[in-house]
Amino acid sequence: MKNKIRIVLADDQPIVRQGLKYIIDSQADMEVVGEAADGETAIVVTKDSTPDVVLMDIQMPNGTGIEATQRILELMPSIKVVLLTTFDVQDYVFDGIRAGAAGYLLKDTDTKELLDGIRWVNQGQAIYRTAMASKALAQAISNERAAEQNDTKPLDLPEPLTEREIDVLQQMAYGRRNSEIADILHISQGTVKTHIHRIFQKLSVEDRTQAVVFAIRKGLVK
Repeated sequence: MKNKIRIVLADDQPIVRQGLKYIIDSQADMEVVGEAADGETAIVVTKDSTPDVVLMDIQMPNGTGIEATQRILELMPSIKVVLLTTFDVQDYVFDGIRAGAAGYLLKDTDTKELLDGIRWVNQGQAIYRTAMASKALAQAISNERAAEQNDTKPLDLPEPLTEREIDVLQQMAYGRRNSEIADILHISQGTVKTHIHRIFQKLSVEDRTQAVVFAIRKGLVK
């Protein structure tokens, strides 16, 4: 069997960490390698245990989860951080993405979606599957498209994304897989792959998470 996905849990509530650990350690392809109850400890534990994925609460003492995410990714950019919170708040979504988080899930997410989310993020996908995240990203991309059409804000890209590529990027931001994107946009999976390849080339990124983070940080998606 290939190596297990190594996971750190950062949450100030012991019962939440215990529950997540029980669920994750029951999976054949995952293991919890560290725990933290505050932001500063999350940074230290992550540095010491070098996980693949960190499940990060947002509201914690000694540094918020968003602050910890930014520090962790400055030190170890290859690690994937998923914000796991009770708050479906637009500001948290965008602050988390700007910090480099690969995903944003709510604590009432069902077990299958949480575990699938960990696997997808570990494979380089981005998951922002909350009502507010979807609404916020859709509105941001819509605003960006309007600004582009009005020539009020030039994009800092050698070659701009086409309208269809922006559509694909939006679906990528929602964490949708190629087959789902193809169904939604009424195009073939091969065409989806071509658009994603071109997006990666234009944004000079290597995976879906980097594409969404880059687009938001650089103003393509605010």
